[in-house]
Amino acid sequence: MDLSSLNARISRLEALEAIKQLKYRYFFNCDQKRPAEVRKCFADGAVEIDFGRIGAFTSADELVAVFEQLACSEHIVEMHHAQNPQITIESDTEASGLWGLYYYMIDTNQQITTQLGAYYEDRYRCIDGDWKIVATRCVVTSTQILAMNDARVSAIFAGVTAPAELDDPSKQAG
Repeated sequence: MDLSSLNARISRLEALEAIKQLKYRYFFNCDQKRPAEVRKCFADGAVEIDFGRIGAFTSADELVAVFEQLACSEHIVEMHHAQNPQITIESDTEASGLWGLYYYMIDTNQQITTQLGAYYEDRYRCIDGDWKIVATRCVVTSTQILAMNDARVSAIFAGVTAPAELDDPSKQAG
């Protein structure tokens, strides 16, 4: 038995699991409104973040500031569900990933719900033994926005990407 090959396979499996746990931790902490924990999922220094209408950021601190403004209010209830990870370990310290996302948000102030289908394209780096996100891009593939008026629910939009006037993230700020 080639122990070096076995060790390499074990290292690869450990890296895959660590990256999965990183992404799950990121989503869980988004839902729990824990900005400091969200921040820990990213590398320090320059990162590349493109979240479409939410914004493009060059540091995790910029992202977390917007996250606190848009998502960390009691009237915003979010659920991020990651699915179908496709992770490629490129070296001992570099990896990439593609994730499906099912996202559901309830805004009790505006009385709307938003359901998104999307995917994330991520880049990861192992820094001092911990995997961190160094680049991420979220691409929306489906959107459904519903209004909850009294005892009635009505569709505002259903399609790929809602027009900006119907899906303006700044409207959910606390």
